[in-house]
Amino acid sequence: MNTRLSIMAFALIVLTGCSSISNTVRDSVTGLFSDKDNAEPPAKLVEFKATLKVNQVWSANVGSDSKSLFVRLQPTADGDRIYAAGAKGQVNAYDIKTGKLIWEADTEAKLRGGPGIGDGLVLLGTADAEVIALDRETGKQRWRARASSEVLASPTAGNGMVVVRSIDGRIFGLTSDEGKRLWIFDSSVPVLTLRGTSAPVIYQDGVVIGLANGKLVALRLKDGALLWEARIAIPSGRSELERIVDIDADPIIADGVVHVATFQGNVATLALENGRGLWNRKMSSHAGLGADKNNLYVTDDNSEVWALERRSGSSFWKHDKLRARKLTAPVAFGRYVVVGDLEGYVHFLDSDTGALAARIRVGSSPIVAAPIIVGDTVFISSSGGELTALRTDG
Repeated sequence: MNTRLSIMAFALIVLTGCSSISNTVRDSVTGLFSDKDNAEPPAKLVEFKATLKVNQVWSANVGSDSKSLFVRLQPTADGDRIYAAGAKGQVNAYDIKTGKLIWEADTEAKLRGGPGIGDGLVLLGTADAEVIALDRETGKQRWRARASSEVLASPTAGNGMVVVRSIDGRIFGLTSDEGKRLWIFDSSVPVLTLRGTSAPVIYQDGVVIGLANGKLVALRLKDGALLWEARIAIPSGRSELERIVDIDADPIIADGVVHVATFQGNVATLALENGRGLWNRKMSSHAGLGADKNNLYVTDDNSEVWALERRSGSSFWKHDKLRARKLTAPVAFGRYVVVGDLEGYVHFLDSDTGALAARIRVGSSPIVAAPIIVGDTVFISSSGGELTALRTDG
């Protein structure tokens, strides 16, 4: 391993493992690599009067513990099924309503990204630079293809194409039917970056992807041609740590616009057609975004949850009672916003006020993947390998 990659790999582990990445980046290099833990301690949970009752409907074990791997295997739903993966290669499909196991597959691979779905496929990325495509109905392997490095983001498929992002900055376009490579888009990767990558988001005949250099690009799906490029954050500061501006959060496409957030940069909204900036505001986030028809919800790097007006970016409310609890991206669920934390708690916030409405613990392992919403059910995946289905009364 060359010097640049050694430094990068070490920084990925250090930065991802800290309770408050923003505080860590601002520390001196000497403080960062010392034995002293200067991260902000997680906020203690406050007592409150619950206004919503949350029930656990079912749970299942989806595979090995991934806490020490700093990976965010994100379950995904398709129709009446939800798919989940374990770091040691297990992939399971469950009935959404009952939790009944529909099929299971052992890929015998070190899984790091996925599952992604599309074109009748369930897609996984591996630590060994592979993309694995399973049949949605049976779980049987359809094909395997090579990437150029570890795949941490969920591959995605649509319109006959599979799009894959690897951590070395390359983006691949593969055919859905057999995994044949049709195109490569190469982007620059800074010396230091967080351990995580933004997943491709397919729309019509294009795909939008956030990059480690703070740029957002739209590529033509059939050939990878650049449609537009937008700078979301400009690196600043004296050290490489201070200049990290990764887009780790998946972009959100809705109503002809793209919402995106960067680490140590901005939250911004752009026109999907041409990448023209509509608004941006200074805010650092690596956990991610959620949205409903009116608001954009952001978990910042202090684990404060913000509600922003989608059209202007102006603040609606901020919830600061869960600071440093390593919250997931916030997800809109009817009149509520749902986040998970480092101790296995799931918090429901009122979308109008930001006040706590309910709290339930689904285990002791950290929740690092954003909740998944399917109809009236919230699915939570922990780094301990548990998938839990929650429903609310009323």
